[in-house]
Amino acid sequence: MGIYNKCINKEQDAQEKHAERARNIMKKKLVLCTQLPEKRMEEIKEYCDITIAGELKHGKGNVTEEMTKAECEGFEIVVLGDEYAGTDTINAWINSGMKFIGVAKGTPVTVDNEALKAAGIPLAYTPGRNRVAVAEFNIGLMIAAARNLTLSATGLSKGEHTGPAKENIYDVPDVKNVTFGPLDENHPFTDYGIGFELYGKKLGIAGYGAIGREVAVRAKAFGMEILAYDPFMPEEVIKADGAIPVDLDTMLTESDMVSIHLPVLDSTRNMVNKDWFSKMKPTAYLINTARAAVIDQKDFVEALQNKEIAGAAIDVYWEEPVPANHPLLSMRNVVCTPHMAGLTTDVDNWSGEMMAQEILAYLNNEELKYVWKR
Repeated sequence: MGIYNKCINKEQDAQEKHAERARNIMKKKLVLCTQLPEKRMEEIKEYCDITIAGELKHGKGNVTEEMTKAECEGFEIVVLGDEYAGTDTINAWINSGMKFIGVAKGTPVTVDNEALKAAGIPLAYTPGRNRVAVAEFNIGLMIAAARNLTLSATGLSKGEHTGPAKENIYDVPDVKNVTFGPLDENHPFTDYGIGFELYGKKLGIAGYGAIGREVAVRAKAFGMEILAYDPFMPEEVIKADGAIPVDLDTMLTESDMVSIHLPVLDSTRNMVNKDWFSKMKPTAYLINTARAAVIDQKDFVEALQNKEIAGAAIDVYWEEPVPANHPLLSMRNVVCTPHMAGLTTDVDNWSGEMMAQEILAYLNNEELKYVWKR
């Protein structure tokens, strides 16, 4: 029996080695420009020989389309991050054997999808990869705008409303009620304003996709009433989160804050314009962590200057870096951040996991879950 078992084991070992050799011979060529989780990399390596290229090889912002085109040519599987791939690049890859392409972005507008559709190749992407990051930041902007956080924090650090310098800051007088002094014209409350609470206010959400929905759930926890405008989202989905589906005019006229979560399409470009601002409350604030192109820049600036709306908090601009003389930067009723909402130390992991699942689905001849339809 022992000899028989040894023979069986040797045969199994031989079969496994043969299968391994076969896998190695038949491995597909994959070029990777974005980070994937290590565990998924090990799985994919069973099927593919992986070449590192693009920003994953050269660093963020150090890659031209010409470099990407050359480095990714001749691969069956191409996986991009922020790299650009226009018509000529896509066609060159297709002609050199590309059959799968993935872009680890929430909106893969950096790639010519028309060329891919013409060749019958689906574009895999990672929708909602940074939805939690953006939603949390969005709530932060809402609080900052409502409570004048950046205005007062910047003012204090610049020396506004501070007392005289002390030789010993640890020598503290015995005062039971520590305050900034009498509420007069020199008080920070008078200068910066005291702001308002989110609790009990109405939040209008324009675009109830992955990020808009995450914002709604968090704002609901703050005790806000959510008015959601999205003609393409089923009402039952909106209602399931405790939000109220409304038409555009209702959202604009009733909301205390309007949060923008619209993609940039021909139909949405400059959609947020003077018509919107004329319908909003003069006490309302606009929050934008989506894309600046959905807002008419001139109308927006004028609405703030003319106090048609009370203020805004924005993370995105029509040109980035934002010009140093842009009027929004000097407005006391506007909170400005430098396009930070969508990036955290966690986002690459979520994005990489989603893209890895798409790669493995392709390798196993399974249906892709995340395919760009536009």
